[in-house]
Amino acid sequence: MEYFDVCDEKGNPTGGIVARDVAHREGIRHRTAHVWVVRRVDGRWQVLLQKRSENKDSFPGKYDTSSAGHIPAGEAPLESALRELAEELGIRATPAQLHFAGTFDIRFEKEFHGRLFRDNELAHVYVYMEPVDIGALTLQAEEVSQVDWFDLEKTWAELPERRDIYCVPTPGMAVLRNYLMENPQRDSLSPQAL
Repeated sequence: MEYFDVCDEKGNPTGGIVARDVAHREGIRHRTAHVWVVRRVDGRWQVLLQKRSENKDSFPGKYDTSSAGHIPAGEAPLESALRELAEELGIRATPAQLHFAGTFDIRFEKEFHGRLFRDNELAHVYVYMEPVDIGALTLQAEEVSQVDWFDLEKTWAELPERRDIYCVPTPGMAVLRNYLMENPQRDSLSPQAL
């Protein structure tokens, strides 16, 4: 059983904890960590998206953020981001390789597998710019069925109309785009594709 810290509107733990199923059944606010894996190819940003496994409790079979997951009770956002990246994709990053980009809210109610799913999260967003060979990744089969590179701006334009393909949170991709635009010095450090 997974447990999360109950948090306030700013994402600060309140001291309470809640089981994952209760948090999503009742819409209790908790935290997540999202990592965007990006690269520059021919002057354009590309983002690595994971295709969620068909047995996921929300958005099965849809393309999502490179790596994301709930922050367990007592764990810090950066610690959780590093762990999720290693578990889901096999990328063993250092804290210095994850660049904090900001936070955003996720709030929705939707039915999956015949049950109502209420999400109420504060997501902490990180960017990873090191070289990645997707053929060498170790995907966590119960979470991720495949990964692919997508053109960032093309995907951003498609998000509103292609919810049949993507479940990428639009505010999360907005945080990524803003970070990349506001940190042009990162562009010169970005690796080319492998």
